[in-house]
Amino acid sequence: MVKAFPVRLPSAQVYWTVLDEELRVVAEVDEFLRHIRFGRGCAESTTEAYARALALYTSWCRSLRLDWWQGAHRLTGFMLWLRHGGTRGASRVNAIVAVVRELCKHGVACGLAPADLLGVLYELSDDRWLPDEVRGENVTPRAVARARHRLPHPERQVDRATQDEVVALVGACRSARDRFIVLALARGLRRGELVSLRRQDVHFMLDASALGCDVAQEHLHVVRRDVSPRKAFAKSRRERTLPADALLVQAWDAYWWERAACRAAQPCDFVLVNLFREPVGVPMRPGAINELLVALSRRAGLERLLHPHMLRHGFASDVLDSGGALDEAQYLLGHARPDSLRPYLHPSLPRMRAAVDRTAAYRNSPS
Repeated sequence: MVKAFPVRLPSAQVYWTVLDEELRVVAEVDEFLRHIRFGRGCAESTTEAYARALALYTSWCRSLRLDWWQGAHRLTGFMLWLRHGGTRGASRVNAIVAVVRELCKHGVACGLAPADLLGVLYELSDDRWLPDEVRGENVTPRAVARARHRLPHPERQVDRATQDEVVALVGACRSARDRFIVLALARGLRRGELVSLRRQDVHFMLDASALGCDVAQEHLHVVRRDVSPRKAFAKSRRERTLPADALLVQAWDAYWWERAACRAAQPCDFVLVNLFREPVGVPMRPGAINELLVALSRRAGLERLLHPHMLRHGFASDVLDSGGALDEAQYLLGHARPDSLRPYLHPSLPRMRAAVDRTAAYRNSPS
């Protein structure tokens, strides 16, 4: 049975690879996963997800006695095997096949697979036949590649957490640490960014110049580090500074006293540590954040179970609903491009009503 397996290097960095039935490394897949981890700088969790997907693909190819690049010619059969043999949903199948396409593209670039393999994976065309109104001022034809193998499935937009739901979660917390977690997530932090915070990243004092920081007022730094235990990684490669409001600072002060009372946690440099379950004093794992929110949602009697990204969506919507600009929301959320904000746009009904009223007033105004 082909399996995904973690590899810890002497530098303490971890990436995931794929082992065959005899526990030998699948060379082509391993080279691709090392490229993803160290060439592209992706997080350990990314290589884990890729390795698990490619373990399934390698198992399927070997059951049919196909090389990995030969299997790409029969991806429809692989999709049927995933969909019905493993009872996986359409979105999950598409995600796995997307990883296979990335492997094939890397193989073509490295000369490990024939160049015509890309034509099997993508429908290649250009925009030369589009109307001038669509092409605009661009006179050079642009290539367009559309994936051939994709199962149809409805795109479900991630819903936002409301302010009432966030207040209910805070009220259901039984510790200062849990309150700090909920409020930090509701201020736009990703789950990985929160669990990867170090003590030197938190500057909750009016003057941080003594720490060598020139940023005024309370804030925290989101920093991505290559080596981190328990998959605690910040997703964004860009360091950013997030201002903190008074409520988050108060939650931090209460949590820090609670944390200081735990002797086992004192040597740990990570902000969030296990205080109430074994092993006490070690950094919290990212999955524990999800488990906490599920427990708090049930304890608060909410009609649905919240997860960390719903609080992040709620923060993005609050920034825009309160009159914030797109570039402000982009920076606070840690996105490299403004178009990455599209999934986070959840305009409230009052804001949409105000937009309609403004439009009506403009139409009725004298020219």
